[in-house]
Amino acid sequence: MGSALLTFIPRVLPLMLFSKIQIPIWLLRWLEYVPVAVMAALIGQELFMAENQLVPITHNPALWAALPTIAVAIWTRSLLGTVLVGIVAMMILRYLMG
Repeated sequence: MGSALLTFIPRVLPLMLFSKIQIPIWLLRWLEYVPVAVMAALIGQELFMAENQLVPITHNPALWAALPTIAVAIWTRSLLGTVLVGIVAMMILRYLMG
């Protein structure tokens, strides 16, 4: 019961609060960038860092696999296609790079 309450409160409380007040347009525009910034931070760290150190491009299969994956994501807008290309690219690069 306690876990359900702790999960419920952070989800419902902001909805109740923001439904009662008028949010300024500048804040709404600023909030649109939050998901993109969070995703970029997570992906960037995963692609460029390993064990708190920068990974050289020549020894970074994840970065090379990300290139065709991003291209497919932009070109097709297909989640399934993007995931498949990413998995196949990573498999091939890990096999080739040892």
